[in-house]
Amino acid sequence: MCTRILWNTNDRAVLTGRTMDWPESTEPVLTVFPRGLRRDGGMLKGTSVVGENPLRWTSGLGSIVTTVYGAGTADGLNEAGLGAHMLYLDGTDLGPRDPGRPGLQIGLWIQFLLDGARTVTEALELLDTCQLVPVELHGFPATVHIALEDASGDSAIVEYLAGERRVHHDRGHTIMTNAPAYDEQLRLLRKEVRTLRELGHVKPGSEVPLPGNVNAVDRFQRAAYFSSLLPEPADDRQAVAGILAVTRNASVPFGAPYREGRFRTYNTEYRTVCDLTNKRYFFELSTSPNLVWAEIDRFDLSPGAPVMTLSPEGTDLVGDVSDRFTRAPAPF
Repeated sequence: MCTRILWNTNDRAVLTGRTMDWPESTEPVLTVFPRGLRRDGGMLKGTSVVGENPLRWTSGLGSIVTTVYGAGTADGLNEAGLGAHMLYLDGTDLGPRDPGRPGLQIGLWIQFLLDGARTVTEALELLDTCQLVPVELHGFPATVHIALEDASGDSAIVEYLAGERRVHHDRGHTIMTNAPAYDEQLRLLRKEVRTLRELGHVKPGSEVPLPGNVNAVDRFQRAAYFSSLLPEPADDRQAVAGILAVTRNASVPFGAPYREGRFRTYNTEYRTVCDLTNKRYFFELSTSPNLVWAEIDRFDLSPGAPVMTLSPEGTDLVGDVSDRFTRAPAPF
């Protein structure tokens, strides 16, 4: 079900942490895409899924991402410092297909934005150039919304509800989970804050009662509370540690599997951190004891360079793994 947390108020770096909560392995692969790749937005594992008029483009920016099921991009950042994150939203409704508009299968939504936009504003402008088309990934409908942020700290949440796009564009939109829709999440957060103040909890403190469950509303409010308490980091290491601490707090531990009418959420499969200032991408698999990261500036992103990949499954991976990536088999 997932949680995204943006930290854009410290003096060291703009950082985003996210959890990937899912009922099975999404087969995550860390992938580096160079510039100059020709893309077909209608393809899903070699099959056209949008019908006529698929969106086609050539990547203008390199990126480092986490792919899922070998069919789409769930998370990542590009060389300009734009981050993008795909999270589940059960109420997603893209509306009827208009063949007069170029179609983009939704699993490639954020990869399209990372390929062509340097800022949140540019990414939002790209949304008008195509129409999203629903697909299933591994038997699951890809009903999702996305979060965007850039190195300036700007932020946006994009959802499609009742066939209409809703955009929340402001650097204050730092927390995101799942259902209900973002407007309702903000209303519930304001209600919780008012309740706490009525009970005499004017300032954050150890005595403040916090929602402690694993549902999306509780995770949203808990992430908002702890991210507001993050101290100014002394260095980049402390900055990453801070955002990771909040991201881990919002994770769903093993033993809380999806059950209709019970938890309605999934265990956390992995966590990532995007350092948009220093162009570092951190990855932490829940079943691995180690945190790994890669620096996008260490890769050849020029047109014609190979796509590079790394499976995060190896327990021998630790620290900077930029030199552990290998060339992906062609065609990618």
